Amino acid sequence: MRPDQLDAAAALARVDALHTALTHIVLDGGDLARIAEEVAGVLGAGIAVTSSDGREQASHLEPGDRELLAGADLLDHTGRVRVERIGADGTRVGGGEVRVLRVAAAGTDLARLVGVRRDGPLGEDDVHALERAATVAALLITREESITAVENKYQGDFLRELFARRVRDAAYVEEHATAFGWRLDRPVVVVSAELDTADEALPADQRRRHQGRFSAAWRQVTQGLGPGVPSVDFSSEVVTLLPLDTTDADPGEPAAADVVRRVVAAVAGDRGGGRRSFSAGVSRVAATLDDLPDCYAQARRAVEVGRRVSGAGSTTFFDQLGLHRLIALVPDPAELRSFVDDVLGPLALRTPEAADLRETLQVLLDTNFNVAEAARLQFFHYNTMRYRVGKLERLLGPLSSDPHLRLDVAVALRVLEIAG
Repeated sequence: MRPDQLDAAAALARVDALHTALTHIVLDGGDLARIAEEVAGVLGAGIAVTSSDGREQASHLEPGDRELLAGADLLDHTGRVRVERIGADGTRVGGGEVRVLRVAAAGTDLARLVGVRRDGPLGEDDVHALERAATVAALLITREESITAVENKYQGDFLRELFARRVRDAAYVEEHATAFGWRLDRPVVVVSAELDTADEALPADQRRRHQGRFSAAWRQVTQGLGPGVPSVDFSSEVVTLLPLDTTDADPGEPAAADVVRRVVAAVAGDRGGGRRSFSAGVSRVAATLDDLPDCYAQARRAVEVGRRVSGAGSTTFFDQLGLHRLIALVPDPAELRSFVDDVLGPLALRTPEAADLRETLQVLLDTNFNVAEAARLQFFHYNTMRYRVGKLERLLGPLSSDPHLRLDVAVALRVLEIAG
């Protein structure tokens, strides 16, 4: 047998041995970390299994491997591997190479397998071995996703019962919390997070995949806070009970603002790898289980109103809603629109002129009808602003002298901001 044939046979034997070893790991109940360790040992390379957008799920990477990725700008500030920047045929970094392979099953995109070699390229035989490893990883991930789906259903049902006040037995609550590994004996804030685009035009299975990745990201990030943090997929939202952290809290900030912003930033990352924009609403502190239903309602109201007022990608605390809280309680949109029309009249129209006058009106309200200050803020001549004040009073009434009218107008502007 020629030397090249001997080399090819040896490479094929190594790949087959790796495949057998990985299959045994799956059959023995092993996890992705063991798969990464086995592949890394056989290939002499760093291995990471990530979500399809690059969030690390398991790895066997040396510090030098991470330094190589960071030096090539292939890690974002949260540690996400920027898989979208790695070429289909690998990317040379320094004296080594990084490769990424798609992990898929039945046409479903499940994960990414990343290989890192610092001292040279990954050869054709190495890539073939990585492809085998990706197949086995797909098997394991499919199994884990099935288990997670069942667990999430039971967790979701239990959490909904808590929110609906259908659970009164303390022993029942303790039993389920222990089974799920949750800690419910500490103050928390309820966070409701929703993807900003409904993607109604997409097939149902693709929408579920987007939601599944979003939910997995929340679970992975909250697990980093410590054990016992509930994070459950409610199909159209992810609900998380974040433990209260006041160690570095700003006295002017809502409770747990720091931990909420850190978690949201970690889930959002740098928006790369197909990660999708989302909005979050944060409740007041739930000191006991009895507070959870009201706090969940607060989180839902915060995310709904926050998205209307601040747009997509917003994080809104219930305590910061102010007047918007009361407006959101009005169930009839027609009644809100009628109030706006009655108070603002022609200024409620969707025209550039009406929008321009509303902006001036808001500045005047913000400055307590200080015409000189309002003119300065809008870069108008004082006489121009006086003319605008006169025009506004002809349309709406004696704004400068009637505080009750100013209050009605201020509320109407807020309603228009929310209800559109």
